[in-house]
Amino acid sequence: MKNLAVLLAGGALLMATPGWAQEGGQGRAIVTILPAHEGQAAPAVTLADVKIKVSGRAASVTGWTAQRGAESRLELVVLIDSSARTSLGSQLEDIAHFVREAPEQAKVAIGYMQNGQAALTGPLTADATEALRGLHLPSGSAGSNGSPYFCLSDLAKNWPSSDGAARREVVMITDGVDEYQTQFDPDDPYVQAAIADSVKAGLVVFPMYWSNRGGGGNSGNESNVGQNLLMEVSDATGGTSYWEGSGNPVSFEPFFQDLRRRLQNQYALRFAARLEGKPGVESLKVHVGVAGKVSAPQQVYVGRAGGDRE
Repeated sequence: MKNLAVLLAGGALLMATPGWAQEGGQGRAIVTILPAHEGQAAPAVTLADVKIKVSGRAASVTGWTAQRGAESRLELVVLIDSSARTSLGSQLEDIAHFVREAPEQAKVAIGYMQNGQAALTGPLTADATEALRGLHLPSGSAGSNGSPYFCLSDLAKNWPSSDGAARREVVMITDGVDEYQTQFDPDDPYVQAAIADSVKAGLVVFPMYWSNRGGGGNSGNESNVGQNLLMEVSDATGGTSYWEGSGNPVSFEPFFQDLRRRLQNQYALRFAARLEGKPGVESLKVHVGVAGKVSAPQQVYVGRAGGDRE
């Protein structure tokens, strides 16, 4: 009878074990929560307020940490399209001001999209003066980037740090046009590969639209295509896409002001989820039970519990 009781108790425990614990998947994402209305303070959000679904199934939130103060590490790459018109020079001071005003705990690097690669001008550094030594006018030569999405993939695969606890954020200044597929295709394979690589690397991408060619080089259709592709990237990674119609903005400063506010109102979400087969990219839905504007990645990488990313 005693052995039977032990067996029954063990069976009950097994039945009570949640599916995610049996399957052993885990992941991490950065979530931004802004006030519901302008002028309000950002809402205080606790772990109990957060519910998520991974691949359409409820998953367990195991961690929820506000990314503020000295304990919160931030790594930020400003990635500039080498094909951008040299009129981008009018925005260099806005870029420099943003780097100088980065959060105290931030490390920043400047990079350029060149021949399908993210060419960084230096390492990630907390010294704004050092980071800005590499800031210069782009070449303005059409096609010199290769593809902005090749460059983003390259950055994701070769992120210049091994600090897995730091936020990894990218300001991506480009027109977003894929020269290998100039017509809009929501399933553009290069865009989808860049999204998958960014999600796996934990990047949050903030595109800022800037036309790459002067005169009649950029049609209204190309601008629309590029902006829509960039929005796919920002939505998938939990960032925000910045643009003003089909033309170039007078100033990046309003974009950077909004981005600063977002960086100050982010949370690190950790979760446990069911893992089907090999680790990989899955869909993510985040619900927060307080009033606020939530920006969360639509995709997330689910790896094995206790293991490294594959």
